[in-house]
Amino acid sequence: MLRVSRLKKTYSSSEGPVMVLDDISLDVAPGQTVALTGESGSGKSTLLHLIGGLDRPDSGEIRLNDTDITALGDGARALVRRTQIGLVFQQFNLVPSLTVIQNIALQARLSGRHDPALTGRLIEALGLSDLTGRYPEQLSGGQQQRVAIGRTLANAPRLILADEPTGNLDETTGDAVMDLMMSLVKEAGAALIMATHSTRLAARFDKRFHLRRGRLETG
Repeated sequence: MLRVSRLKKTYSSSEGPVMVLDDISLDVAPGQTVALTGESGSGKSTLLHLIGGLDRPDSGEIRLNDTDITALGDGARALVRRTQIGLVFQQFNLVPSLTVIQNIALQARLSGRHDPALTGRLIEALGLSDLTGRYPEQLSGGQQQRVAIGRTLANAPRLILADEPTGNLDETTGDAVMDLMMSLVKEAGAALIMATHSTRLAARFDKRFHLRRGRLETG
C-alpha cells in the first residue's frame, strides 16, 4: 500500500541546514499498524507530514497505491489526502459551530463519500450515540478525540496517519481511545502509522520504528 524510499528532508536554521530525515525507507501493507517513536524533534511529525502530502521532501519517493505522491502538485496531493488518507492529530480541529454528527460526516461530505450507514456504525462504536446533538465545547477531551477519529474513519481512508493522538488525554482515556481506533482500523482493513512517545503503546503495533538523528531504526 505504502512505500517510502530514501526520503531526505532538511530545514534551514540560523546555523545552516539541519538534516531532519536522512535516507528514510519503509513499507506498510494494507491492514498493518506501524508505530514511530523518538525524542521530540526527531522527525516523527515531519515524516507523517511528508507521507500525508502536507510537505515535500528534498529527495526520495513516496508511493501510495502506485501513486507517486512526491511527483504531484499541490492540488493533486490535496485530492489524495481527501480521498485516501486520514489524519488524526493531538489538536482535534473540530468545527465549533457543528454538532458531533455534523463534524463526523464533514470530511466524507466534502469528498462526496458520505455514507449515512457507516457514520451511524461509527457513532455507535465510538460511544457517541447520546452526544450527536452536542457541540465540541460541550464535550470532554476524550469525547472530542473520539469525534475526530470518527470523522477520519467516516471518509473510509486506506491509510491513517496519527500524530500523538492520545497525547492530551489521561492514560485511562487514552488507552480506551487507542483500543477503539485499533479495532476500527483492523475492521476497515486500513493501514495505520502513529507517532508516539510511549513505548508501552508502541508495543501494541505490528511494526515499530525509532527515529534517531534523522535515521530510522527497527524498534
